[in-house]
Amino acid sequence: GTRNDTQISEFLLLGFSVEPELQPILFGVFLIMYLVTVLVNLPIILATVSDSHLHTPMYFFLSNLSFVDICFVSTTVPKMLMNMQTQSKVISYAGCVTQMYFFILYVGLDSFLLTVMAYDRFVAICHPLHYTIIMNPRLCALLVLASWIMSALNALLQSLMVSQLTFCTELEIPHFFCELNSIIHLACSDTFFIDMVMYFSAILLGGGSLVGILYSYSKIVSSIHAISSAQGKYKAFSTCSSHLSVVSLFYCTILGVYLSSAATHNSHSSATASVMYTVATPMLNPFIYSLRNKDIKRALKRFFEGRN
Repeated sequence: GTRNDTQISEFLLLGFSVEPELQPILFGVFLIMYLVTVLVNLPIILATVSDSHLHTPMYFFLSNLSFVDICFVSTTVPKMLMNMQTQSKVISYAGCVTQMYFFILYVGLDSFLLTVMAYDRFVAICHPLHYTIIMNPRLCALLVLASWIMSALNALLQSLMVSQLTFCTELEIPHFFCELNSIIHLACSDTFFIDMVMYFSAILLGGGSLVGILYSYSKIVSSIHAISSAQGKYKAFSTCSSHLSVVSLFYCTILGVYLSSAATHNSHSSATASVMYTVATPMLNPFIYSLRNKDIKRALKRFFEGRN
């Protein structure tokens, strides 16, 4: 029937429209990616908490990033796996808005934490003598707290606005999770205002984070440039290379998703592309950071040897 009221109880998540015989393979791939993400990020958190050598700003931020990455994949992947397993596409209205809230929260946190980490590298390389004074535990805690508060408020604002929208009969979300843009497109009511808020917050928060990161790195590059010895240059740069890789991965995949979906208007290609930043990035971050990092390897070794 054509119900034009707002009392919808559920959405359908279309996910990936692949051949039925490919579903088990897809299920396996996502399950493995999910388990790898959790099992690789968790030891980083445990190692940084348990090892006093890693009680430094950089590792404090890194363990926060690992925690956010676990939460980030847990927001979308388990529900998708459950839907694949039960061969149901249903997500309740409340479940959808909740999922969207946490998704926006963790994307925001990821970008803020990457910005904070860029600032940390900036202070370490450009003001090495004052590093411990500037990056004191109180400032580090405040930076992380501010990141959480700003992300939570942004996610709350967007979710409240979505809950004001009216939906008609078209309730299929061409995605594997409740993606903000997809839901707005399903609304019957006027979405001009929420569209504006969405773009404005993306430009303000996402763009602001990116500007902060680029500014930090412009200062870092000129500082490294001023170092006379090649060895000194390499040492300074190597402390940033992991962070730079993670930042590039995060921003390039997100930009890729939104530019590709804007260009093609093909929801399936955007669903596939968004797997990159929703599932692949959180899985790859710890590898980029920890496997190239002697301190973390040492701490993990100590952690696991101390356990058995």
